[in-house]
Amino acid sequence: MARTAYHDHAHFDDIMHFWARERPDLPAFDQDGRVTTYAEADRLTRQLIALLAARGVNPGDRIAWLGKNRDIYFLLYIAAARMGAVMVPIGWRLAPREIAYILTDTEARLLFADQDFIDTAHQVAEEVPSRPEVIEAEAARSAAQGFAPASYTPPPPEAPVLQLYTSGTTGNPKGAMLSNANLFALRNPGIAAGADWQFYEPGDCMLVAMPCAHIGGTGLVNIAISSGVRSLVQAEFSPVGVLEAIEAGATHLFIVPAALQMVVQHPRAATTDFSNLKYLMYGAAPMPLELLKEAVRTMPTTKFLQAYGMTETAGTISVLPPEDHSTEGNQRMRSAGKACPGVAIEVRGPDNKELPRGEVGEVCILSPTNMRGYWKLPEATSKTVDPDGWLHTGDAGYMDEDGYVYIQDRIKDMIISGGENVYPAEVESAIYGHPDIAEVAVIGVPSAKWGEEVKACVVPKPGHTIDEADVIAWARARIAAFKAPKSVDVIAVMPRNASGKILRRELRAPYWEGHERQVN
Repeated sequence: MARTAYHDHAHFDDIMHFWARERPDLPAFDQDGRVTTYAEADRLTRQLIALLAARGVNPGDRIAWLGKNRDIYFLLYIAAARMGAVMVPIGWRLAPREIAYILTDTEARLLFADQDFIDTAHQVAEEVPSRPEVIEAEAARSAAQGFAPASYTPPPPEAPVLQLYTSGTTGNPKGAMLSNANLFALRNPGIAAGADWQFYEPGDCMLVAMPCAHIGGTGLVNIAISSGVRSLVQAEFSPVGVLEAIEAGATHLFIVPAALQMVVQHPRAATTDFSNLKYLMYGAAPMPLELLKEAVRTMPTTKFLQAYGMTETAGTISVLPPEDHSTEGNQRMRSAGKACPGVAIEVRGPDNKELPRGEVGEVCILSPTNMRGYWKLPEATSKTVDPDGWLHTGDAGYMDEDGYVYIQDRIKDMIISGGENVYPAEVESAIYGHPDIAEVAVIGVPSAKWGEEVKACVVPKPGHTIDEADVIAWARARIAAFKAPKSVDVIAVMPRNASGKILRRELRAPYWEGHERQVN
């Protein structure tokens, strides 16, 4: 494998300068036939910096994005990272009040919006104290092209440049702050270790179809840009879109298991030529073994790579490499792989000490990609990252003698549905107040389509009758649809322990009978 034009840069500014010089005419972004070369991307991001400066944006200020995946979003993100502003992509599926919370929390100066979301952006911006200026995305591109490329001082490598919001167990999302150093810290150790999956050729192409408000979306552009290859951007995931992109030359992609199932089971998959696809990376939720075997059979020339990580680790910190995948299935295919070069993983007990191999405890991470912290939440930060820098994932698992990590359950109550994180407390808060409901507890139950789906267990008020559809509609009016329950069980009494805490495990147990793990 040819390994040319590699660099040791770990900052967007240095990386953009490097590829603008080395590969000026090769595409950096490609969306709906609009191609932006590396030379053009280098110039346009510096023009966008001038636009930001003209709008009063300084290093450390937050700017926000509301919309689906767009090449202009990624260019704005790179511009922010080059000059030290902090980009905050907001999930387009969120309800207006959830968007308003993030804008209020960040005190964003500017809100860039995709045309499809401009009305929502204006509506929400008027309701938050900072009153961010709303700028339509393509208008920003046009306006920037009227500026000369800016002069600026790149931020220190450890300064935050990306703030991704994760749902919180207390109901409010937390902004995980990531720096240039976090975003690129593991690339060069991986290259030095000779990991083939870290090497990209000039003609390679990264398909970006996962949402940009997730590390699995924006993180792919970090990989592509650092490697000097094309990002083929799709506004959102669709099975046909993925299959068409592969036939059109996509060589790498990341996908969550629920989306991969839609791809391999789509009728068109049977006639799709997968020979262009070199690597398929998957993660964000456990992969059912039978689905993984089906995918390996469907794409026989593709190498599969499981990526385990989280927003707070800037993405992947352990990998199950291609050689551990087979069409027959094996024990290691049930694991999340081994630590990436440059990362240490330990399974720890309640005393924060490492457990013997094979014992289940909390998976903890020591990595240069560990976040700078949660925005304005020092107490939550200290609960997640200990004084020695180890990040506590909230995932329960064990490690075998060879260093492979097996995720068994989640210590925290998070539900992962279709790759989206859902916290029961947030859903319960949305349902609480329904006129017919006395008590509510939310759990994750197995779903063939989504891995897990949200179920609400409710106790009716005396003399009241609960209508399932009405409860679901009530929740959807208050939170994003993907967080709302897909089903509602009416129960007579809520199981509790001696201290009065609801026993979620007892509620979950009947639905997970026959499953090897308590995650799907």
